[in-house]
Amino acid sequence: MDSRQLRYFIAVYEQRNLSRAADQANVAQSALSHHIANLEAEFATPLFERKPRGMEPTAAGERLYEHARIILRALAAAEREIKEGGSAIAGEISIGMANSGMKAIGVPLMRTVLTKYPNLKLALTESLSGATLLHLMSSEVDLALVYNPPSEKDLIAEPVLEEQMFCVGTEKLIGKKGPITFEQVAQLPLILLRHGLSARALLDDPVPLKRLEANAILHLNSTSGMIGALTAGLGCTIATTHFVREPLQAGALVAREVIEPKLSRTLYLCRLRNRPMTYVMEEMCRLIRSLIAEQVGRGAWEATLLI
Repeated sequence: MDSRQLRYFIAVYEQRNLSRAADQANVAQSALSHHIANLEAEFATPLFERKPRGMEPTAAGERLYEHARIILRALAAAEREIKEGGSAIAGEISIGMANSGMKAIGVPLMRTVLTKYPNLKLALTESLSGATLLHLMSSEVDLALVYNPPSEKDLIAEPVLEEQMFCVGTEKLIGKKGPITFEQVAQLPLILLRHGLSARALLDDPVPLKRLEANAILHLNSTSGMIGALTAGLGCTIATTHFVREPLQAGALVAREVIEPKLSRTLYLCRLRNRPMTYVMEEMCRLIRSLIAEQVGRGAWEATLLI
């Protein structure tokens, strides 16, 4: 059975007459009759009753007609969508972002969607990286920017940038600007993200992370709480300069490069493997990569681009 046979079948069904159906389908009556006979042989049941005045569909013919219309509509839609490509981006998409991602490209992303894709409904969710990953795994978002996601067979994760990590705190607590060794950092009163998926977002290497977690005096899952605690001098943390840009510029905090070893973390653009890529998702992935590259290129996001 192929789409041509289904079109011929529909013509006979709607005309109830081989001669008129042949004219409609622009095919010889004998060829039309041959295709109908082949369909009936394939289904092993009559699709029409041959009567002196025409063709009367059987119960099987009635059922096939309903299916044939759906199949041909679906084929036409698929052909139209593939030929048009992504020329008309429309529909809905939900994107989850770790706080740093939202801070860096959230507004440019919203502005671009509003101006360039007026028929696209965008939903943005901001959260700590661990929570963002959970939103993706539960299908609450379609795409996610996540730091250091675990290796999951159901997850497609594309590295997009790498950020260097610094020891951040008040000058009174961590000293003046300049490098600081990891061993020195480990002796300071640290405030870190809570254990688990959120903590994974802090460092690429889990070994030094476990060492730091053992000495932490506080574990938070709040960016505003973290900034407040740091500026109040309650402790210091490991973070990017991007995360604390405003208090650094205001002089409330200082950032010291961590050495021996240097510390870093990697941001990934993630989607679920079992969710097929759509034109909208494909376009949003391109846009996110472009905006990240633009922010890194002009120095607004201090990181090494991996795309």
